[in-house]
Amino acid sequence: MAAANNAEWCDVVCRTHGVDATFNDDAWTSRSRTPTYYPDAVTLVPDPSVPDLLARIDASPGCSIKDSFASLDLTAYGFRVLFDAEWIVRAPATPPTLAVSPRWEIVQDVDTFVTWERAWRGDERPPGVLLVDLLHHDSVAVLAAHLGDRVVAGAVLNRSSEVVGITNFFADSQIASACWDGCLDLAGTLFPRSFLVAYQSGNALDAARTHGFDTAGPLRVWLYER
Repeated sequence: MAAANNAEWCDVVCRTHGVDATFNDDAWTSRSRTPTYYPDAVTLVPDPSVPDLLARIDASPGCSIKDSFASLDLTAYGFRVLFDAEWIVRAPATPPTLAVSPRWEIVQDVDTFVTWERAWRGDERPPGVLLVDLLHHDSVAVLAAHLGDRVVAGAVLNRSSEVVGITNFFADSQIASACWDGCLDLAGTLFPRSFLVAYQSGNALDAARTHGFDTAGPLRVWLYER
């Protein structure tokens, strides 16, 4: 369910860029190159046919595949492991009644999204990856945390039929724990009966575990460089 939800999120982002991708039983794939940070394929079963998968994407250098079950070996096809991570899941929880700081809200207008996007990419990510057209998708909720007029944290919720994905979380390091609390409180208010899913690694995975997430299985992202 987490893999399918993540594939739907990748599909939404790609469609805001005019990329027409395809869902099949075994994978989500795009014949044209996807935006920065987004894979060209997301597997939906543990054992897809690799030649068939590669035939459905632009398998030139820079291509990436999200191996949702960490079950493939793509080294013979010219790929290397870009990173490993863990799918995580959080059961529905009752949001606390106490107010949290910083203040979280849903981004609903262009100006706020522009400020949010600038805070998300900071000085390291390129502009133009996440576009304002995301606000027009009913399945997507862009969340922002404010201290005064400044966006200090944010995330995106992507609702599918069975779970809600949480992605693109960012926060100032000094208040990251409080920002996780506020983000999850708002997510629980918006979707009180839904499981939250995501994937994380390293310190971010440790932080997610301290905020009620459990691991659900490994994933691996492969990059083609030959």
